[in-house]
Amino acid sequence: MTSFDDIIKNLPALFAALFTAILFIQSGLDKVFDWKGNLEWLTGHFSKTFAAGMVPMMLATITILEIATGVLSAVGIIYFLATGSTIIIFYAGALGAAALAALFFGQRIAKDYPGAAVLVPYFLLMLVLMFLARLS
Repeated sequence: MTSFDDIIKNLPALFAALFTAILFIQSGLDKVFDWKGNLEWLTGHFSKTFAAGMVPMMLATITILEIATGVLSAVGIIYFLATGSTIIIFYAGALGAAALAALFFGQRIAKDYPGAAVLVPYFLLMLVLMFLARLS
């Protein structure tokens, strides 16, 4: 069991992991439960790009990445509490960074520059999460 001192020392990583779990699980489940609406919106969003025919595959991929990131982050918190290791939280941050890079790429392809800009703080959070998790 992790000591109280270890929990306090790792509180920034734990809160960042909790934020990540909430962010990605909600976003991924929104795509699952409103698949049709997301698919319609994204089909229009990418209609004038080379990716127009790949929207269903891209949506499925990003949905899986988001849910996996969120679950891995939540599991990482539990794993830390059981073992004192933040390694799973680190991997959640890396997976989240990959998911956000994919989203950023899509937004840039669609020339949705404001949408791409909104992703930057989340990407920075993933980098911070990885940095904090590697320290333990």
